[in-house]
Amino acid sequence: MKLENAKILITGGSLGLGKDAARLLAECGAQVAITGRNRERLQKAADEIDVFPIVADVANPNDIDHTYAAFLEKFDTLDCLINNAGVGGGFSTLENVTLEEFESVFRVNVFGAALMAQKAIPIFKAQNYGNIINVGSTAGLKGFEQGSVYSASKFALRSMTQCWQAELRKHNIRVTLINPSEVPTAFANPDRIERDLVGNKLTPREISHTIKSVLEMDDRGLVPEVTVWATNPW
Repeated sequence: MKLENAKILITGGSLGLGKDAARLLAECGAQVAITGRNRERLQKAADEIDVFPIVADVANPNDIDHTYAAFLEKFDTLDCLINNAGVGGGFSTLENVTLEEFESVFRVNVFGAALMAQKAIPIFKAQNYGNIINVGSTAGLKGFEQGSVYSASKFALRSMTQCWQAELRKHNIRVTLINPSEVPTAFANPDRIERDLVGNKLTPREISHTIKSVLEMDDRGLVPEVTVWATNPW
């Protein structure tokens, strides 16, 4: 895929991984839109990295409709959807976890990603071409204590990615899962303030570089899944 003038939609783009991916792809000449729930924070990010902001919550189906209407009005078509929006939370033991915790996390991490992708499919099929990047987690590879909600949501995203690959390859639609290990960002931080980077942990740039590399591969090739670990996080 040539990034120059590619039309790319990134959910959860006002902070962290999404913002950095938007910055890097825009620097490569792509035409990028980012979504986010907080209008002020989203506009600030868009102004900083020169991308198009769309205020929307992927957990709200009406907002998903609005996202695509706004994106297509601006860019006419779509080359790549990056399902980056995600929430933490629900880090309870099995005996204490609630249905509400499952619902709030799955509504974003699973249902939101699926509905965003569903809206992209008619566009991609019509042009016999498209790309979907799902940002997963190493928590989707191995469970952990008090991870029943979050880890399960990322396992679900991994499973959906594999299902979409089976469905969509015949339409020249590439679907890739990116699994970052720990990256200090605002993720799961209630006040949504970015955490300080740590010298031996990943930064958003390693994940952005991975996304860029996957997309830049010639369209005849597909990377189904990539996991990115810090070399020595101890």
